Parts: sequence; structure tokens; C-alpha cells
Amino acid sequence: MTFPTTLSRRALCAGVLSAAAPSARASEPLHDITLAQDFDELWGTLRDHYCFFGDKRTDWDLVRRLYRPQALGAQSYEQFEDVTRRVLCELYDAHTHLTNPPDGALRWPLYDLYVERHDRDVRIAAVQEDSSTADAGILVGDTVMAVDDVAIEQIVADRMPRCLSRPDAEADRYVINASVAGHTAQPRRMRVRGADGQARDVALPLQRRSNPDIEHRTLEHGLGYIRIPSFANNDAVEAFDVALAALRETRGLVIDVRGNGGGDTAVARPIMGRFITAPSPYALMRRRSGRGLGQRWSETVDPRGPFTYAAPVVVLVDHWSASMAEGFPMGMRTIKGARIVGTRTMGLGAAVFSLRLDRTGLGAQYSAEPVYAVSGQPRWLLEPDVKTGPGADILAAGITDLRTTIG
Repeated sequence: MTFPTTLSRRALCAGVLSAAAPSARASEPLHDITLAQDFDELWGTLRDHYCFFGDKRTDWDLVRRLYRPQALGAQSYEQFEDVTRRVLCELYDAHTHLTNPPDGALRWPLYDLYVERHDRDVRIAAVQEDSSTADAGILVGDTVMAVDDVAIEQIVADRMPRCLSRPDAEADRYVINASVAGHTAQPRRMRVRGADGQARDVALPLQRRSNPDIEHRTLEHGLGYIRIPSFANNDAVEAFDVALAALRETRGLVIDVRGNGGGDTAVARPIMGRFITAPSPYALMRRRSGRGLGQRWSETVDPRGPFTYAAPVVVLVDHWSASMAEGFPMGMRTIKGARIVGTRTMGLGAAVFSLRLDRTGLGAQYSAEPVYAVSGQPRWLLEPDVKTGPGADILAAGITDLRTTIG
């Protein structure tokens, strides 16, 4: 939909956002507003509340100078949305992005592939388990040459932040992983070069993601296993209690949060409460205060349940363990002495705040409250106790480590 530079709230609500905006907006008084106000709201909110500027190389004033004229020149809702997307991508933060992007929008990382730089090459370092991409034949060690018939170098160049004060390896890591993720609701075609030097084309169908309930089973050697696919479902607490009751007499427990994209602390905390006998701090948090961050405060877990599971625990993680699925293993290490086994996690180090632009109705989220272990270690720098290599059997590594702990 096209629109003039100056819009009325009533006209806009009657148009592109009528389905999404609350019905109360239609009764608001008519007055002129501009795209400049929405851009300034976005830019100013992040200037004042985004928590990771100290870790970024983003020149936020340059972001305003570069993108504000583009926002004011937008001739459609879609053009303005694309400008705001690129503004957020200047922060190269997978926790900071538009919410509910339309079909065909560029995905942010990670999707189903994790890639790393090897000299100038972009190489597959991990493929998400049980994904359609794994079934399609993409292999760890393959070098990405093109995605959807566009050379990977061109995609990376197009998506690289324009407002860095100096190069940043973390920006490159973000961009190369976004570049192989493709577009929402669309399959991908990928050209890769294998370890044998031969190029091949691979069709990647749409990911059919499932989010099954918590599952549990008994393993060999008297061990238990519980998989938590998400912390976003309130029913997970009761399901975990059922699983833990079934595994109460096991000699040790493997908790699997691989592929868990996070969720709510109100779900994770009660689960952690099954492993302690007294209230325990599990994390520290901060919030923006002026140009820096304010004082830290503690987040605490309370004991819960008819019994406390006292045997050793291992928590499995992978590149797709994100947000609360990073806070959970970090907290379990602190309150329970659990050991973490797997790969580097996604590195989403903060609680997020939501923002809805008042005029266009665009929604976004951004990193607002950085999280730390009680020891002071930032969550985004979380490292496993046992770090597995590319393609390793993480479950097997976790079982081995747990058996060693038990003795």
C-alpha cells in the first residue's frame, strides 16, 4: 500500500493496519502525523534503552543520518518497514528485530544452519538436527557458494551493517548466518562445495518445525533423560513434574534444551526450583541508566515440589539454544552444580522489551536488560563445560560426562 509522507492516524488505521490495530483507534481524533515521528520514536527508544551499545561498533548517530531520509522518502508501508528492518540490523543482534514480519521477509539468524568463516569462505559448521535441511543433504564442512542463485559474497555485502565505526567479527558472524537463512515462508536453493571440491545444488524445502511436548525416558546405566523443547508453554511446568516423578530414582539426569528457542522465566524458574532446598539467586540483571548500565539486581529461584532431585545433572545445549534456554543451563550450573555439554549457544544475552510504533503500528523487540551469571559472567558469553566439535553426538557426550561425575 502506498501513502503520502504525511498521514492521518484515522486514514492509516482504516487502511493497511485495520486488521491488526485495536478497534479503539478508529475513534481517535483526526490529526496529521509523519513517518519522521515513527522513525524518531524507534531511533530514540533504542538510543535510550538498548543495552548493548557498549559491546557494538555501531555509530548510532550515523544510523539516523543514513536511514532517516530513507524513512521519510518511503512511498509505501512495505518500504518503511524495510527501512526499519535495516535500522535494527545495524545492531547485528538476533534478539533485536521486527516482530511478525510478512512472508518473504529476510530471516534473522539462526534458522537451520550455523556457518563460520574459514578465510574468505562461508562454511557449514552445524545443521539443526531433525530439520528438513539435514534431510536434504547439507553436510557439516560444505562451503556455501550461493543462495537462491545469488553469490554468498554478494548477499553478505548487501546485508552488512553500513554504520560500523570499525569492522567487527561479531557483525560478520551475524550477517553470514542471516545470509544462509533465506526468506520467511519460502524454500531455498543452495549451491555448496563439498570437501571433495565438487559443487552441487541442493533444494531446501520449507522447514516443518514441530514443538512437541516435554518427553522423558530412562537411559542405560540408571540415568534419566528429559527434553524441554520450549519455555514458552505454561503447561511445561506440570509436564516436567510428571517426567521428574517418573525418573525420581535415577542415578543422574540429562536435561536437553537443544533447539529450544527460549520463552518465559516464569516457566523456567519453577523447573529449576525442583533442584534446590532453599531460595537461591540464579542470575544477575541490569538496565540502561543514562549512557551506561545501572546497578545489578539478583533474580532468585524458590524451591518447589514434593521432592528435590538431588542426583547429578547435565544440561545439553547447541547453537539453537537461545535466550531462556541459555539462562536455564547457566542458572542450573549456579544453583545445582549442573554441567553444560554441547556447542556454543545462540548468544542472546538480554531480556527483551517490545515496541509498537504509534503511527504505522510496526512492532519490534530489542535487547534491554543484560543477564549475567551470579559469578558475573555475561550470558552471551556462556561456554559449555564440555564443548563438542562439529557433528559430534552431544547426547553421547553428555551421558559420558554424567557417568564420570557419578563415578
